[in-house]
Amino acid sequence: MKKDFSKNALTVFLSYFRPHIRLFLTDMICATLVSAVDLVFPIVSRRTMQTLLPQRMFGVFFAVIAILLAAYVLKGVLYYVITVLGHGMGVLVEADMRKDVFTHIEGLSFSYFDKNRTGVLMSRVTNDLFDITELAHHGPENLLICTLTIVGALVVMFFIRWELALVITVILPLLIGFTVRQRKRMQEANVEVRKKTAEINAAIESGISGVRTAKAFANEQEEGRKFDLANGIFKTAKRDYYKAMGRFMSGMEFSTGALQVIVIGVGGWLIMRERMNYIDLITFTLYVSAFLSPLRKLVMFMEQYTAGAAGFERFLEIMRTEPEIQDAPDAAVLTDVAGEIRYEHVTFRYNDGIDVLRDVSLAVHKGESLALVGPSGGGKTTLCHLLPRFYDVTEGRVTVDGIDVRSVTQESLRRAIGIIQQDVFMFAGTVRENIRYGKPDATDEEVVLAAKRAEIHGEIMQMPDGYDTYIGERGVMLSGGQKQRLSIARVFLKNPPILILDEATSALDSVTEQRIQASLDELSKGRTSIIIAHRLSTVRNATRIAVIEGEGIVEEGTHQELMEKNGAYARLRLAQSLAE
Repeated sequence: MKKDFSKNALTVFLSYFRPHIRLFLTDMICATLVSAVDLVFPIVSRRTMQTLLPQRMFGVFFAVIAILLAAYVLKGVLYYVITVLGHGMGVLVEADMRKDVFTHIEGLSFSYFDKNRTGVLMSRVTNDLFDITELAHHGPENLLICTLTIVGALVVMFFIRWELALVITVILPLLIGFTVRQRKRMQEANVEVRKKTAEINAAIESGISGVRTAKAFANEQEEGRKFDLANGIFKTAKRDYYKAMGRFMSGMEFSTGALQVIVIGVGGWLIMRERMNYIDLITFTLYVSAFLSPLRKLVMFMEQYTAGAAGFERFLEIMRTEPEIQDAPDAAVLTDVAGEIRYEHVTFRYNDGIDVLRDVSLAVHKGESLALVGPSGGGKTTLCHLLPRFYDVTEGRVTVDGIDVRSVTQESLRRAIGIIQQDVFMFAGTVRENIRYGKPDATDEEVVLAAKRAEIHGEIMQMPDGYDTYIGERGVMLSGGQKQRLSIARVFLKNPPILILDEATSALDSVTEQRIQASLDELSKGRTSIIIAHRLSTVRNATRIAVIEGEGIVEEGTHQELMEKNGAYARLRLAQSLAE
């Protein structure tokens, strides 16, 4: 059932317990029985001292002792159940939250990832959720045990000697008030710690991901300096948190110690006035000890609460972030795509308000190949990103087969489009797994056929384990040409009617480029293709070429037509030939 994350934090938090209600209730029942054992012991001890020993009922006395011993054996077993089942439930809650946040992050728009670092997001999916797990397990049971023990002990103490119980009742709110104030300060400090921990993780992720570049520039010390800076900020935040926790702990230790002294003092005064006996005072001190233990648990719980609440606050921050790109309520599934693409008076600007494209109109007919050329930063990639709705147009519209892309589901739209980029991303896994990413349910025979069409099958068979060869993080064990051809094999397997080639060969040498180009030509047959090209020699055979400069299209036509026009395209060709 889909959760409503707009509700208050407590409601959302408790909703994660609903699927595991049996485990939760078992945990709570065990916690209740633990509290009952702690409450029974002082009152049974009082009865024993008042009746059984004075009346020399030694047999009954030892029977009661045996029962009490059995009760504490039961308490030990109950704590075992609480620890095992409770932590198990906490892990299930954590897993559910991690699934939700990962799924939600995967559904967020490109613009979100433009503004958020990977390491920060990693911290939110790992560290923060671990703290929430501890809260999910220990929070309810500690609150129940502490509440039952403290309230139960006070009720019994009022029956024994109401004057002394009243003194304790007056002091207790002061302890609770102190706890609440310090909890708020600890939570504020802990939120800062979480933010700085995320920054540390981001620095580590950046340092490890860029280690080859750092080594190439001999900049290990510079990376160390950046890490030390982030680490220093983290230490300051942690130090402030521990100061807040120190005030909390020291105040609690003083208060609980002072409470015992006050009980002895007031109890002694009542004994002097013959309004209380020693047995009742001993019983009182046992009950004070009985609920001082829960108070100390509350101290531990407050630390868990501050960490867990801070983590849950950051979890909700992500879950309440809506994707900028969303399916329309009545979005249709795009089917039987022919591949007719139109950009109609399209304007696009990022959040900074600067136009990247302005009033662009362009048509790519079924089966055509359109090449986009022009200087870097002219908007070629942005124009392509508008087609699969990685970003939405600011004005105008983009259509596929006459249908506005905003009126169909993103999934069906993107399944109709194959994208090959200059910077190919390979997953840490095998060759087979990376090719099959284009069609997760593809058979091994389909994978091999796709590899053959991408002209990479022969090289795969020469690898140590063939299609089961591990290619390393981001495909580090492959050459640039091999990664590019694996990405082409993916798209062959996907078999989309529309193809976007985003400078797919610009980072390769001329020999490798020619081999890749043959694969791309094979891939493009019968498909509508948009090609972003850096090397103009690769687009001579395109159906049409569009030159993009300064927010829009300045020229459009075939290679021959544009050369004869002797305009922007001809100047680009001349500049590139001189550079070569």
